[in-house]
Amino acid sequence: MFQALVDGMTSLLNWLYHLTEMAHIANYGLAIILLTVLIKIILYPLTVKQMRSMVVMQQLAPKIKEIQERYRNKDPQKMQQKIMELYREHNVNPMAGCLPLLIQMPILIALYRALLHFNYADPAHARFLWINNLSQVGDPYYILPLLAGLTTYVQSRMTTNMSDPTQRTMLIIMPVFIAWISATVPAGLALYWVIFNAMGIIQQFFVNRHTQGLKEALNTGGGGNRENR
Repeated sequence: MFQALVDGMTSLLNWLYHLTEMAHIANYGLAIILLTVLIKIILYPLTVKQMRSMVVMQQLAPKIKEIQERYRNKDPQKMQQKIMELYREHNVNPMAGCLPLLIQMPILIALYRALLHFNYADPAHARFLWINNLSQVGDPYYILPLLAGLTTYVQSRMTTNMSDPTQRTMLIIMPVFIAWISATVPAGLALYWVIFNAMGIIQQFFVNRHTQGLKEALNTGGGGNRENR
């Protein structure tokens, strides 16, 4: 079954490559960028919901901490009840951030497997900028891994609660981990990750602007459930 997904990814990449060929700019790197844009468009509703939930969760963190400190030792069950009530009040799902990631994992694995043994229609068009072949593992100048780490950091920083030590630690660890992974996979996959993150940063910027009123309402103790619907 998974091989069918890999074959589908190969066919989709070739179809997108033929689109670039029709536009007289034939290149598999451009095909991967088009693939990234297409996937971003498909995941857009889930991604925006995820981003909004992350913004609200960040703003609710002090209230959640207050509930935990008040009830953790006295009544853990009531603590969970109060936290769930807070989530319902602001119409936020703490698990909303997992679904886009779960959907994207098979896509990443399929693209990885497809690129490893890709049968290029024209091997000359497997070159992209300084990358000799998008199926080659790593980047000779480590530009894509560095960009993958940097864009991961920027996007994470836009939603990180800096008062939370765990989130501050993950803000450093995750970009380093992503940069390392990007240096050990086909360059085409690293390119996909960089473009995906760059588009995510733009989306997060507009989501943050859209939820600015919600942030102010939460900070002043007001409601905000209407904004997050």
